[in-house]
Amino acid sequence: MILQKENKILRAIAKPVANFRASGLKELISEMAEAMFKEPDGIGIAAPQIGESLRVFLVSAEVKRIDSGEPHDASKKKSKDFLVFINPQIKKFSAKKSKDVEGCLSVRGFYGEVTRPEKLNVEYFDETGKKHSRGASGLFARVVQHEIDHLNGVLFIDKAKNVKKLKDA
Repeated sequence: MILQKENKILRAIAKPVANFRASGLKELISEMAEAMFKEPDGIGIAAPQIGESLRVFLVSAEVKRIDSGEPHDASKKKSKDFLVFINPQIKKFSAKKSKDVEGCLSVRGFYGEVTRPEKLNVEYFDETGKKHSRGASGLFARVVQHEIDHLNGVLFIDKAKNVKKLKDA
């Protein structure tokens, strides 16, 4: 179950993962993926959203497909692939920023415009404890920043302008 904005866990700064061999890490990642893919609009999820205050988030491989400009085909089954980010740190942001509409699985039914850097470089560990560094741009960069905000106890509504509630939500 995905926690909603009133839950205090979502406002806490998540703790770093200290032990990559901990038996619960694989289960946590599995639970997060299940929760994210259960939502039709789920493209990223952070551990605090399912009640675990740890610095872990996932990004659906669907984000890279969207960024590549591949046309959306509703008849196509959504990929269940995802990237795992553990103890992420943004090392560099672009000076150029852009505004786009964001929503959140923990702030159901609300959307708003958030201004974020267009590009970034992030260092993180995968589930085996291997360190990675990668650049991100477009939607991928936006999702990484949104999920890192979750790890820092920040919700998109804290930064958004023109927040609107969908009528049927």
